[in-house]
Amino acid sequence: MGEALNGLKRSMMCGEVRETNVSQKITLMGWVQRNRKLGGLQFIDLRDRTGIMQIVFGEEINAEAFEKAKGVRPEYCIAVTGEVVLREAPNENLPTGLVELKCESLKVLSESETPPIYIKEGLDADERIRLKYRYLDLRRPDMQRIFMIRNKATKAVRDYLDNNGFLDIETPMLTKSTPEGARDYLVPSRNYPGMFYALPQSPQIFKQLLMVSGFDKYYQIVKCFRDEDLRANRQPEFTQVDLEMSFVDQDDVMALNEGLIAHVFKEVAGVDVKLPIKRMKYKEAMEKYGSDKPDLRFGMEIMNITEDVKDLDFVVFKSAIENGGSVRALCLKGGANLGRKQIDKLAEFVKTYKAKGLAWLQIKEDGVKSSIAKFLTEEVTNSIVKTTKAEAGDAILIVADKDSVVLQSLGALRLHLAKEFDLIKDKNEFNFTWITEFPLLEYDEEEGRYSAAHHPFTSPMDEDIDLLETNPGAVRAKAYDLVLNGEELGGGSIRIHDSALQKRMFKALGFTEESAQERFGFLIDAFKFGPPPHGGLAFGLDRMIMFLAGTENIKDVIAFPKNQNAFDYLSEAPNIVDKKQLDELGIEIAKKEN
Repeated sequence: MGEALNGLKRSMMCGEVRETNVSQKITLMGWVQRNRKLGGLQFIDLRDRTGIMQIVFGEEINAEAFEKAKGVRPEYCIAVTGEVVLREAPNENLPTGLVELKCESLKVLSESETPPIYIKEGLDADERIRLKYRYLDLRRPDMQRIFMIRNKATKAVRDYLDNNGFLDIETPMLTKSTPEGARDYLVPSRNYPGMFYALPQSPQIFKQLLMVSGFDKYYQIVKCFRDEDLRANRQPEFTQVDLEMSFVDQDDVMALNEGLIAHVFKEVAGVDVKLPIKRMKYKEAMEKYGSDKPDLRFGMEIMNITEDVKDLDFVVFKSAIENGGSVRALCLKGGANLGRKQIDKLAEFVKTYKAKGLAWLQIKEDGVKSSIAKFLTEEVTNSIVKTTKAEAGDAILIVADKDSVVLQSLGALRLHLAKEFDLIKDKNEFNFTWITEFPLLEYDEEEGRYSAAHHPFTSPMDEDIDLLETNPGAVRAKAYDLVLNGEELGGGSIRIHDSALQKRMFKALGFTEESAQERFGFLIDAFKFGPPPHGGLAFGLDRMIMFLAGTENIKDVIAFPKNQNAFDYLSEAPNIVDKKQLDELGIEIAKKEN
């Protein structure tokens, strides 16, 4: 049976007790980490979210509390009152390690069964068990530290934006489905049978409407939803720091957000972010690193060796070049020592990115060894070595195909090699870069039309506007992503505020006036009434916290996450609902055919 507090108040937190509290009588409350007997005394380590405090019980201190303490087990929730004294045997590993509490009164507030997981730092347990008993997993000190970091980070965000004149304004969770990005989560309407709301993938349209409303600086920390197949570090519901500004250009938005990032990382992690953050154009990022979110903590740039090998009588290279593709390479320092099995594994790796294979050269002390040796001349070999800046002991890894395949496969191989050969020396480095001048449109071969690379309201660069009708694939966007250590931290754009240009954009995307009005009518109508020039950005808050907390698992920074199949082991959602509820909504579940 648990005892009632009966007016007993907690004086302070367990992790706050110090030598300055010696001789004071205090009350602490928390959970039992462990209970041990030593000589004629009983010792309990009491834990709350601030830390651990040692509580000592003895016959001479208080006989009743001493007897009761013998029956206390780990994870019991208790309250203790007593005098703070100096410890005879200090523990320098604990902030509270110089003091202990001589317990004069013990209340067992509630008992605990043996937990299904250990409440300890660095728990190595099955993820399913951790998620099922998440409330116990969250008791662990390392997990609680993450959520203290999250709290500190969100406060820093709010403080910075408040100091810069932003208003926190909420936008609807029940809105209209505009299927142009990922799949929407749909919510059936009881009042309008057969009709559905959609949960927002982002507040995009609403924040633009707020700019039309004259709220020139908006933000919110907001839940967003995407019903998509979950890759690593994706969740069906996630949190964004979403903001929008009026009367700005691209540089204004980027400068404001650089200041935000610098403030948050300084406040939370004590890290000085060097400003201004360097910028890189999308084209350069793709050609050098094979990625629009390059990890710049190590080198190994992709080298174009097409000119060096264009005259070789090697059908793989020749056909790639003749079909408008290219031949490109990575130089792996020390790669001359790789065995054939290791190289074959790398070849299999690039094939998963649609590359047909991997050619290679190893620059050894006694000459060059190569998978394509019979096609190489000394002149071509020397040219490849010069272009790739390879030295004795290195390996040159080559892919030939259309550019998209070459860059994607070598970009992925670059990251794979960095992990495999530990090329990132400073794991605590924060390497930021802006990626700019993204393509405005991407051609969808399945749909046979262009789609918006960002969203349909992204503004083209002024000098590219006239290409919308003649060469849409060449149009660059006023879009920008902030990348940190190979991960997109946030992204945004300057929006189209001119109605005529928005119509041209819709036309380039294959929308008729009627279909554009049907999907985005309320935004189109609003733009008839003097919209200001505006732009914004959204940061992935969960991803930001991952960096600040030093974890690589997004589930660690979300209090109650779902698994890779979007299932919640804790509440067992999604689940079936009563037929009565379905009838009220006019929904009948179709039987699945075997």
